Amino acid sequence: MPGPGEPLDLQTFTMPDLEMNSALLRVELSEVCGTDVHLQAGRLEGVPYPIIPGHVSIGYIETIRGKMRDVEGKPLQEGSLVTFLDVHRTCNNCWYCLVAKASTRCPSRRVYGITYGIEDGLTGGWADYVYLKPNTHCLPFNSVAAGRRFMRGGCGLPTALHANQLANIRIGSTVLVLGSGPVGIASIVLAKMSGASQVFCIGGPEGRLSTAQAVGASGVLDIEASSVEARGNWILEKTFGRGADITIEATGCSEAVVHGMRWTREGGRVVVTGQYTDSGTVEFNPHRDLNQKQLEIFGCWGSDFSHFYNAVQMMNDSEVSTVWDKIPVKTYPLVRAEDAIRAVEEGTVSKALIDPKSSSG
Repeated sequence: MPGPGEPLDLQTFTMPDLEMNSALLRVELSEVCGTDVHLQAGRLEGVPYPIIPGHVSIGYIETIRGKMRDVEGKPLQEGSLVTFLDVHRTCNNCWYCLVAKASTRCPSRRVYGITYGIEDGLTGGWADYVYLKPNTHCLPFNSVAAGRRFMRGGCGLPTALHANQLANIRIGSTVLVLGSGPVGIASIVLAKMSGASQVFCIGGPEGRLSTAQAVGASGVLDIEASSVEARGNWILEKTFGRGADITIEATGCSEAVVHGMRWTREGGRVVVTGQYTDSGTVEFNPHRDLNQKQLEIFGCWGSDFSHFYNAVQMMNDSEVSTVWDKIPVKTYPLVRAEDAIRAVEEGTVSKALIDPKSSSG
């Protein structure tokens, strides 16, 4: 990805010389997500273009120099199928890490496929290989099926796990999910797993709403075919006039945050996950929309290692992870990565993946 607004360019790089306690990962699949759309549009700060995109991937460890261990302290083996935490170099020594317990705000934090550029080596998943730098946190899968299910969730899954943790969904809760992209779909699955009796989704387009229903949504509403007033009335009708107990915003649209506040019951909870980039300023009434309703509102920014870890453990459990098979996937070869970005941007796919082994797709 040469720079903002520029088309992707397929290039050839030399294989890296491995540092001690590093590895070379042969990429099996790498995700294309909304972040990549933002990257190409230049909406994120601190991106050292040119970069190799692809921040969530799975692959086989081809070569290890020295030793690499998993979180249990077990040595990783060549030939193992793994994913890795895209966030790297979190210092565990600054105020954010030690006091605020907010590692996602660590100033030393770097991210594969986003804030690592080509000067840093093969540091993105849209490639045949990724260079796993020392102290990269790897997580092994117990089967190929587990790895592929993990990629159906992609980066939206750890983010949704973070949101689910903040939402504190209880058995019998009514949940409203705004947005039917990867974070929204994962939020529906996790809400049902957490005991929600009903999970409603407002989003679009139609194909993604079909996916929302397939993974457990109790009801869906197409945002393109309804007015704001109609959406509010719809959720009130579904909740006996009260509104949702918990609303998870996963749209990337600033107005949706206020809508979520208004469509949540008094004493309810709103978790905002979709505002990854600046989508603009929006007005709300602090008295009517927030204070009088005694709402709890949480901002949710990305994920940390614990969310990646829990995502992999869930996929390694074949009994609970089968629901992810219901998410349709479209794979693209490297030469069609530009098509993959456009499909994600237009919402015509539920999940787009790059398969560097493929020559057509």
